[in-house]
Amino acid sequence: MSQKLFVRLSEEERTALEKMTRSGTGKAREITRARILLMADRNQAALKTQEQSAHALGISPVTVRLLPFVACAGASLNKAVKRRLWSARGERPRPGQRPKITGEIEARLVTLACSEPPEGKSRWTVRLLRDELIRLEVIPDISHVAVHQALKKTNLSRGA
Repeated sequence: MSQKLFVRLSEEERTALEKMTRSGTGKAREITRARILLMADRNQAALKTQEQSAHALGISPVTVRLLPFVACAGASLNKAVKRRLWSARGERPRPGQRPKITGEIEARLVTLACSEPPEGKSRWTVRLLRDELIRLEVIPDISHVAVHQALKKTNLSRGA
C-alpha cells in the first residue's frame, strides 16, 4: 500500500521550485526532485500517493520513496523540507577517489603538450607527457590513460 507523500511548502519555496522546473537548466536529478516536492505540497488541492506521483512524473516509485533518504539520510521528507529544502534537491557526495589531475596540473600538462617535443622525438605521446610530468615533479605518479583523458577533455589537438 502506497503512503501519501506530503510537505508544506511556503509560497517562496514553491515559486523557486517552479522556476527551477520550468527553466530546465539544472541537473536532471535536481529537477526531478523538485517536481516530486511540488507534487507532494500539502497546500495544493489533490494529494497523491507516492505511486500516483511517480506515475504522473514518469519515474520509478522507488525514486519517490527514497527522496527523504537522499535528502537527510533517513529523516522524513517533511523534516527534510523544514530543515533544508534545497538538500532534498541535491545529492550527498558520491564515493570514490578524487581526480589526480587538478586545474593547475591540467594547465601544466597542456602547456607541456603544446611545447616542443623532447630531443629525438617528432611529437609528444601520452606516455612521454606522463614521464615528463613525473620528472618535473608536477605529480608524483599518474597513468598514461589519465593523461590521455585530461587532454581529451580539453579538446587539444596535438596533430594540428
